[in-house]
Amino acid sequence: MRWRRFPHPETKPRGPQTWPVFLPFAGCPHRCVFCGQDRQTGQGVRPLEQMHAALQRDLEQEEQRRPRRSLELALFGGTFTALPAPWPERFLELAARHRATGLIRRVRCSTRPDTVAPDRLAALRDMGLDVVELGIQSFNDQALLASGRGYTAAQALQGCRNVREAGLDLGVQLMPGLPGDLPGIFQNDVEQTVRLAPQGVRLYPCVVIDKTPLAQTWQKGGYRPWSLTRTRQELALALGALFRACIPILRVGLHPEPALLDALLDGPWHPALGQMVRSLALFDHVRTMALPLGDGPKLLRYPQRFSGEIMGHRAELRRCWQRAGVTLRSWRGRDFIVFHP
Repeated sequence: MRWRRFPHPETKPRGPQTWPVFLPFAGCPHRCVFCGQDRQTGQGVRPLEQMHAALQRDLEQEEQRRPRRSLELALFGGTFTALPAPWPERFLELAARHRATGLIRRVRCSTRPDTVAPDRLAALRDMGLDVVELGIQSFNDQALLASGRGYTAAQALQGCRNVREAGLDLGVQLMPGLPGDLPGIFQNDVEQTVRLAPQGVRLYPCVVIDKTPLAQTWQKGGYRPWSLTRTRQELALALGALFRACIPILRVGLHPEPALLDALLDGPWHPALGQMVRSLALFDHVRTMALPLGDGPKLLRYPQRFSGEIMGHRAELRRCWQRAGVTLRSWRGRDFIVFHP
C-alpha cells in the first residue's frame, strides 16, 4: 500500500488578538467608486476627536479586566498615514501608553500605497507602528483607473517596498472583480503578491453597495460583478498560491455587518464565503498531494477538527470527493494521510 502524509497547507497568522478600530473615510483623499466603508464596518463617520476619546475609554476599561488580554491594536477603515496632524501621533501615543502596561503588543494600520513616503513611515515606526496594510486592490493599471483609486501599479509596488524598507511588516489587501477587470488580472495580482511575500493578505471581492458611484454604474448596466461561482473558483486558486508561499490569509470576504447587508445590491457576498473558498482550496491541495500515488480509488484520513472544511458548506463537497474516488475517514491525528490500496 502506498501513502502520503502531509499537514494542513494553510499558514496561520501569529500574534495577539486583534482589536479593530474603524476610522471610516478618515484621511482618504477622495472616495473610490466601490467604497462604502460606513456600511462595510457598521461604523458611521465621526470626528477624530470622538473616535480617539472612545478608544481611550475602551482601552482603560480593558486594563481593568482580569485576566487581561494582550492585544494588537488595528486602525482600519481610513487612510491612517494621511490623517491630518496630529492625529496619527495621538493614536500612536495612546497605544504607547497601553503598550507600557502590556495591554498592547502591536499596532497595525491600513492605508493607501501612495501615502507611505519613507520618512513618514520611519517617523510612525519610531512612535510604535508595527504593521502597515496597504489597500492595493489591484496591481493592474486598467483596474485601478476604472476604480478611481488615483495611483498606478508602479506606485502600488513602490508603496510595498517603502513599507519593507522602513522595517515594518507588510499586509496586502486585494479586491478581485473590480471595474475594468479582465480574465487573468486577479491571478496576476496574486502572483505579484506572492513575489512581495507579505506577512498577511486580505481578499475582498468587489460588491455593489448602495449610494456609491459603482452602484450608479451598475444600475446603468455599466458594471457586472463576479458570480459567486467564479469568485469561489478564483479565490480557491489564490489561496492555493498563498498556501504554497506560506503567506497567511487574514480574511476572505466582507464581515456580515447588518448595515452592509441592508445596502448590498449585487455581487459575490455570502456569509460562508471563507469556508467555501478554503474548502475548495483544500480539496485541490489534497488531490495534488495524491497525484504521485497514481490512478484509482484512494482513502483520505483527515484530522477531525477539519471536518467542516473537508466537507464544505452544507457538505457541498461530498459529491466532489465521491467523483474523485476518495473515501473519507476522520481521525484524531494532526496530519492528512492519503492511502492508495
